[in-house]
Amino acid sequence: MTQTEAAQRQDVALGQGKLGTLRVAFMIIAASAPLTVLAGGTPTNYAVSQLLGVPLSFLTFGVLVGLFAVGYGRMSAHIRNSGAFYEYVSQGLGVRQGIAAAVLALVAYNLMQIGLYGIFGFSASAVIASLTGISLPWWVTGGAAWLVVAILGVSNIDLSAKVLGVLVTLEFIVVLGVSVYGFATAPEGISMEPLSPSQFMAPGIGVLLVFTMAAFMGFESGAIYSEECRDPEKTISRATYIAVFTVALFYTGSAWAMAVGIGPSHVIEQASQYGPDLVFVWIAQASPVFANIIQVLFVTSILAALLAFHNAAARYFFALGRSGVLPKRFADTTSSGAPIVGSLTQTVMSLLVVAVFALAGKGSDLGELYPVLTLFTWFTNAASFGIVFLMAVTSVAIMRWSVKYHPEFGLFPKIIAPLLAAIGLAVVTALILANFDIMIGDTGPASLVWIMPGVVLGSGLVGLVWGEYLLRKQRVAPQKLVV
Repeated sequence: MTQTEAAQRQDVALGQGKLGTLRVAFMIIAASAPLTVLAGGTPTNYAVSQLLGVPLSFLTFGVLVGLFAVGYGRMSAHIRNSGAFYEYVSQGLGVRQGIAAAVLALVAYNLMQIGLYGIFGFSASAVIASLTGISLPWWVTGGAAWLVVAILGVSNIDLSAKVLGVLVTLEFIVVLGVSVYGFATAPEGISMEPLSPSQFMAPGIGVLLVFTMAAFMGFESGAIYSEECRDPEKTISRATYIAVFTVALFYTGSAWAMAVGIGPSHVIEQASQYGPDLVFVWIAQASPVFANIIQVLFVTSILAALLAFHNAAARYFFALGRSGVLPKRFADTTSSGAPIVGSLTQTVMSLLVVAVFALAGKGSDLGELYPVLTLFTWFTNAASFGIVFLMAVTSVAIMRWSVKYHPEFGLFPKIIAPLLAAIGLAVVTALILANFDIMIGDTGPASLVWIMPGVVLGSGLVGLVWGEYLLRKQRVAPQKLVV
């Protein structure tokens, strides 16, 4: 290979062979943010659904995403592309549909990442005020996180993986400690009621599943790192399985432990009263020091998710630049293989949106909760809708690709698993739309119920039209089949 060829190759290749199974699993788990789910998602689920069946909902959704992972893992063994949804849908349903999926995924990942700055800024400022007495605006602490993510985003992916590995390990230690404390105290005994089907299959199950789904966002991101793995044929599927079943079991166990530790007869009432502060109030009764540690790690958990979703968005920019869907500059990388233009673009977009919300929030009636009830709630719920919708479409693409080109696959991975995943995810997508008003509350105009999902679906339609234009102008070639 000549120096010129090597330079050209460097511009269109991510860092090769840098990630093993555990590091990819940590990247996936970091996006799901286990401690954030325990402290924020689980109490919210108890409060909003008014059902004790939260642990069973985590287990049920774990099975659903596990079914999705069967075909997803098979396809990742054959296809290495940082724009996973883009390539998988292109191979299964066609290039136009693939470009539509890519644009929708790009919008969804950016919405998710930017929305997290709202809850990070609020939570970090609250922790600093609690520990030091210093009061900082949410956008100052959010800006500090933005700077950390910006630096790590253009660094070697191995560095990001190491940072996320440490943060995720600390999260699991805390979640395990809280769970042990819950079962050890158990004021009403070790109750099996939260695992009872009657507490799950009841009015309110739609809301229950919708909020449970949000806890698994990010698990599909493993395939995004396929080009940077040492052994992509095995790494992605293994990492995805490890991540899915680990978080499903941890979510189920920690939600059960919370109900048992507080008491099944009181957990819904207290979750409604304290919301995301429930875990800190509960643990502080036994150890204020440990409660403070959990609060700090709760903030770092959100930081880990910020970095994970930043990496995902940057790699979608890269994949679209390399394929010609976006300008070729987006395919530029640093010497270490980081997608520099995509990373910087995501960083600038985050800064602009956070700045707009910081200005709009001055003097708001929502007070300190403004960034949580607006930026975080609006953006992340819209993103969750988009990602679940994409997963349903991808399940269909995986099934069609498997049936058409891989008759050697068994019936379960080829048809049964992706079909059940597609049906289940389509149902959840419909539930999200039906309950979107509950998910975003009444913190904005009523039109947001249609605007936010409309932005997500509209981006897919724009991608479909753009894909048709690119094909007609021969700006992109018909997809080369990968089997």
